[in-house]
Amino acid sequence: MVGPQLPREICVLCKGSRLLCGKPRCPILMKMQYLVPVKDSVLKQDISGSSPPSFFVGHFGYPRVFVGPMLPPVAGEDTIIFDRVEEWFGKSIEEILGYRSLLVRGMIKTDVKGKWERILLDAQEAAMSFKPVDMEVLLERKPRFRVEFDSHSQPMGPSAPLKNLKVVGELVVPRSVNRVVGDTDLKASEGVVQLYLEGMPVSYISRLFSAALLGVERDRRLVPTRWAITATDDIVSRKILSKVKTYSEIDQILVFKESYLDNHFVILMIPHAWSFEQLEAWYPGTAWLLKGRRPIVVGDYEGYRGRKDYASNVSGAYYAARLAVAEYLDRIKRQALVIVFREVRPGYIMPLGVWVIRETVRSALNREPRVFDEISEALKYVKENLKLEWDYWRTKSRLLELLLKQRTIKEFLGS
Repeated sequence: MVGPQLPREICVLCKGSRLLCGKPRCPILMKMQYLVPVKDSVLKQDISGSSPPSFFVGHFGYPRVFVGPMLPPVAGEDTIIFDRVEEWFGKSIEEILGYRSLLVRGMIKTDVKGKWERILLDAQEAAMSFKPVDMEVLLERKPRFRVEFDSHSQPMGPSAPLKNLKVVGELVVPRSVNRVVGDTDLKASEGVVQLYLEGMPVSYISRLFSAALLGVERDRRLVPTRWAITATDDIVSRKILSKVKTYSEIDQILVFKESYLDNHFVILMIPHAWSFEQLEAWYPGTAWLLKGRRPIVVGDYEGYRGRKDYASNVSGAYYAARLAVAEYLDRIKRQALVIVFREVRPGYIMPLGVWVIRETVRSALNREPRVFDEISEALKYVKENLKLEWDYWRTKSRLLELLLKQRTIKEFLGS
């Protein structure tokens, strides 16, 4: 019996996370697992090397999930780049997959909250280190020959059940991290913000959050890696935006652009109180739209008061882009209405994580913008830098609807 035909946009909306197709695992992600070559040096039961460090928490089966450290069969401080996504912008897909395919995951299944065994506590402690940590790992069997993908987090290397773990190197833990981790009366969200204000990379903060190292003692629990990444982006951006909303509006219309890995961004900023929208056009032949003749456009937005629910159309990419935009506005001490246009073209063949969005938008906002006095001229420039026909964007955008119908922004946003 043939089941009902699923909507074309279902994979773009799901991105392998919500299993909207009704299948127990994402067929697209499962097919990708075997496309990346894995070196023989990682397919061993005993591995010693320098963990970046890296710590992974799965989400399937929550609250009982697979957890464990990740390390390559090589030593030295250079391995930090295997997990430090802030240093990846400009790298090729092949380079990134090369980093990740070398990281072996040793896995233990455990409850996210409760008494954890010694081996997991050692991995948790190692996750605190800012620099690579030498480890020795014994697995119950040779790792599976595959690399796993996820829409939110970076690709994951071969995995196997973890039998034993020994941390043989010294941890390098910043004083501010020791202070926040040791403060068991400090809320997790407050700890995230404090570490960000201390200059810690977002990828490092989300790892600490995922490893149950932040928060009030009775509330500490392991957080799936993908959830921790988005939560960190959300918490930090909301904190920054609380300041941004006190600033004056920008006095001219700004347009920025940047491209990376066949992800093409155009960012429009208009003088007004804070509001934000992200629109994504997925072309046929990309990670989440393998077939078809026409692109699919999805979007999410918020007004001055922010969102009360999850941005389920764009998902984690929304919060990654919003953080980069908030950082820029805080830097120039202004607020604005912002629309992020993202075109995902066929060169983006597999999902690499929301860091791609965060770092590409950051790069765009580090460039000099084109400046306009009239919205019509700015929109003309935006159209010229997008490949997709304008009607696709116009019909999906709530904020463009506002601009094109010339309704007052305050009326539309209810601010």
